[in-house]
Amino acid sequence: MSFADESQNSAPDNAPASKLGGARKGAEPGQNAAKRLQTELMQLMTSPAPGVSAFPSADGNLLSWRATIEGPEDTPYSGLTFKLSFEFPSNYPYAPPTVLFRTPIYHPNVDFSGRICLDILKDKWTAAYNIQTVLLSLQSLLGEPNNASPLNGEAAELWDNDPTLFKTKVMDRHKDVEDD
Repeated sequence: MSFADESQNSAPDNAPASKLGGARKGAEPGQNAAKRLQTELMQLMTSPAPGVSAFPSADGNLLSWRATIEGPEDTPYSGLTFKLSFEFPSNYPYAPPTVLFRTPIYHPNVDFSGRICLDILKDKWTAAYNIQTVLLSLQSLLGEPNNASPLNGEAAELWDNDPTLFKTKVMDRHKDVEDD
């Protein structure tokens, strides 16, 4: 196999700049990610979705964001607000961000460290997704957990079998966190 054949099968972050649609020779790693994130920020500000928001962190690092999700109506999370962190890789949008719940949450698909089990943040990620679609997917997950793939088995069992106790545990675990 020649070098030319190899480069056609490489991951997007290994592709020559000429193949990345407008990337300039000598562009810094993360420069395309920063441009994409600036575009997404403008979209979030001009066309906000109800119940979700996100902004770059106060330190000015465009690869680090803070977000909020309002708990959907008619779910155990109704009336609650959740803060999340987004850390974007330098090859975003070709690789997913690392998203964590900063607000403690009791949920079948979130562990006690805030890590999330959601396929679009792992093997089902595509560059077509953006911050807003991730936030809306997470908001939807609050009302429709995937109990076939729980990170918190107890929460999955209570969701299915004891909604009252589940709601109690949601309220006991929820604590407001400070912005940083």
